[in-house]
Amino acid sequence: MRNIPHPQGPLCRPLHINRRTFLQALAGLTAAIGIFSPLTPLGAAMPTPAAGRPGARNLITDVPGLKVGVAQDSRVRTGATVILPDSPAIAAVDVRGGGPATRETDALGEDNLVQTIDALTFSGGSVYGLAAADGVAAWLGQQGKGYALRPAPGVPVSPIVPTACLYDLANGGDKNWQLTPPYRQLGIEAVGKAGLDFPLGTVGAGYGAMTGMGKLKGGLGSASIIAANGATVGALVAVNSLGAVVAPGTRAFWATPYEINGEFGNGGAAALAQLHAQGEDWMVQEPQGGRKNTTLACIATDLALTRVELKRVAIMAQDGMARAIRPLHSPFDGDVVFALSTGQREVQGSRELAVLQIGALAADTLARAIARGVHTATPWPGSQVATWQTLGG
Repeated sequence: MRNIPHPQGPLCRPLHINRRTFLQALAGLTAAIGIFSPLTPLGAAMPTPAAGRPGARNLITDVPGLKVGVAQDSRVRTGATVILPDSPAIAAVDVRGGGPATRETDALGEDNLVQTIDALTFSGGSVYGLAAADGVAAWLGQQGKGYALRPAPGVPVSPIVPTACLYDLANGGDKNWQLTPPYRQLGIEAVGKAGLDFPLGTVGAGYGAMTGMGKLKGGLGSASIIAANGATVGALVAVNSLGAVVAPGTRAFWATPYEINGEFGNGGAAALAQLHAQGEDWMVQEPQGGRKNTTLACIATDLALTRVELKRVAIMAQDGMARAIRPLHSPFDGDVVFALSTGQREVQGSRELAVLQIGALAADTLARAIARGVHTATPWPGSQVATWQTLGG
């Protein structure tokens, strides 16, 4: 009988699991809840009707310990979104797009000094949008929130604010900002508005977003789920993908199989019947308006996972993007998924199965959030941009 060693690392405790016992437990879990359904933890009973439901808001802020703020500039057609934990949160990141615009993602390595973040920022503006983090860091520093190796009077703290930006420079807004791009101020405004409730669609980092090679309005989306064991998973996403979120010639979301309670149009069986993907049906012609894109996402949970475990959750959550966007992770996208934990709920039992549970929930929840962002999107003032609401089919 062989033992399976637990992966080693600065945040991983040594652990040996009997292979037969682990496989028997996993088989029992699978048999009880269906193939790799994430809603029931090891050894628990079948889900009650309350299990697997969205949280009260169906937003990432259903995860205890999180707030979100959004700000936008309608003249420039851009915006910023800030995820603000009540206290420093463990975080990890997985980057898969071919053209990312990021800041402080290297700080999220498991072998680095600082193991928590003070805020997470998403912005439009491509490389200009990285300045949104300057505003967020300044606001946090003013509040005395940030890392200090040895706190001392008169020495500012160093807020840790990982940031990712999407490309919305060619959407027709006034980008003639010379030496004063609006992103620092947008960051300050967004973090100052952080709360439990926030709007979706054409707001925040999703304000200037488009999808499907620039043919359909993108936006800011969010969703949540509460597992049978009480753990909460939330997703927030700014959808600006080169790929399409609906099947060609229809308004049926690729994410339709994951919809809960009609949260993005209640397409049901009619929408499912339209989901037929074939070869290169997504590229009717050479891409024109959709060469510079990016989908930015954050997965959050209240389960106390380590940075190494959150990295696996972020990797698994990328599959949620693939369930909702086609194609994905192209050379023209800068797709990024962050994962963070507020640490308010301890892991009970196997940590490996806890990661499996949260990662599987994260993928489904992210797919739902993507569809919700596009479903809620509205045109910019005075524009004729196509939205999901105006689609035929």
